[in-house]
Amino acid sequence: MAREEKVTWKNGSLIGEGLWSDAGGDAGVVVCHPHPQMGGSLYNNVVETVCGVFSAAGFSTLRFNFRGVGGSTGCYDEGAGEKEDVLSACDFIKSRGVKKLTLAGYSFGAWICCRLLNAQASPADDVLLISPPQKYFDFRWNGLENTVKAIICGDSDSFCDAADLGKKAAAIGAELFILQKTDHFYAGREPLLARYLEQYIAKKKLAFNKNGVMVDANVNG
Repeated sequence: MAREEKVTWKNGSLIGEGLWSDAGGDAGVVVCHPHPQMGGSLYNNVVETVCGVFSAAGFSTLRFNFRGVGGSTGCYDEGAGEKEDVLSACDFIKSRGVKKLTLAGYSFGAWICCRLLNAQASPADDVLLISPPQKYFDFRWNGLENTVKAIICGDSDSFCDAADLGKKAAAIGAELFILQKTDHFYAGREPLLARYLEQYIAKKKLAFNKNGVMVDANVNG
């Protein structure tokens, strides 16, 4: 993965902390980590895998700590304040020149992304959810049409119901990728996750028209 630098920014009255890698272009990704009270941080294996794949594809990357984790000030806010954390991270990456933004959330991070999308217009052009724990948190899928573009989960995930996610993905027009022999934590399955992410990026190509609006493109386009 490309070199990252530690960065901080204002998050209301708090300070946000992240690791930023500048690819020099205008496409970037913000990656949200799993549950802060269950050891989640920007150093999570899935978060690192997402950043590595997007970086290799030419994206600037920002992985950050939610409030109360690492150098991010504040304390856990049960999902309410964490929405502001995501917005501040998106503002930061846009201030660095990113105009074509992907927002990716893993586990708790996926829930926060959905809560944010339920509350307001998406700050990103594309949203990717990895293992959204719908058995643990209440997800409101209505209204997520044309915002969440893809969902990834394992077939052995005790926090996700792959069959139910398939129905939800179809309802909101999102593509679903199911990884075989993979649980919620992806231990030892990072290379497989990386291949699915590469396939997702290649298939979508995150292509933009002249107005900066994302349009789908096939793999050979």
